[in-house]
Amino acid sequence: MDSPNEVPDALARHQGAHGGEDGPMTLLTDIRETLLPGRDSRHGPLPPLLLSMTLVTGLVDAFSYLVLGHVFVANMTGNVVFLGFALVGAPGFSIAASVVALASFWFGALVGGRVGVRFGQHRGRHLTTAVSIQAGFVALALVLAAVSGTPVTAGFRYPLILCLALAMGVQNATARKLAVPDLTTTVLTLTMTGIAVESTAAGGRASSNGRRSVSVAAMIAGAVLGAVFVLHVAMVLPLVTVLVLLLAIVVTGRVVSRTDAPWVHP
Repeated sequence: MDSPNEVPDALARHQGAHGGEDGPMTLLTDIRETLLPGRDSRHGPLPPLLLSMTLVTGLVDAFSYLVLGHVFVANMTGNVVFLGFALVGAPGFSIAASVVALASFWFGALVGGRVGVRFGQHRGRHLTTAVSIQAGFVALALVLAAVSGTPVTAGFRYPLILCLALAMGVQNATARKLAVPDLTTTVLTLTMTGIAVESTAAGGRASSNGRRSVSVAAMIAGAVLGAVFVLHVAMVLPLVTVLVLLLAIVVTGRVVSRTDAPWVHP
């Protein structure tokens, strides 16, 4: 499981859908409640907003890997592995690029953590403040990408890695603090493990596998869309799409969190 809150959260959503009766929540019901949560949902509108941020991850990592070389700005597990490859001289991998990504992501997560401390008592303000900061880093990266030309030169490569890894560090810290089960927006290893372990084939109830499956699908969709944009349309289009998505999350978050709904409280 990705979070200790997963069991009570799954039970609460199960009871909400079935009036407290025993029995597993169906896959389609879980997907529906993730995409269109009800007013009494424990996490309110956070699940679809975090799914949008998962889409952002796929778009950004498609851009970083295909445009900036063998480096991720969101998936730090991959960068640790790439750093290991680079240390033994594997062709196409850069020690400097991996280190810059790792250090920038860490600093971005630090910023995201401070935002959580400052605004953590109101999840709506927490989300919108953090995503606004993230959007600022992405906007700067978009400007750099627009003026860099194609292919991106070394003088622009590292500032782009810096800005995007900072942005994704903020996002990852925010998702962690918001603690919506199975919606980490970046790490899918435990999510995919949960799909298998909680499946009926493994003896589980599969009560949260709809949410997990949608999260995986969102990441894949972002990666596919980002790759299509980079390879067949325009190099900067993934970052344009990411910035639009983040601004939409900020606006939506501000609108839906104006009331003192239960979900805004941790």
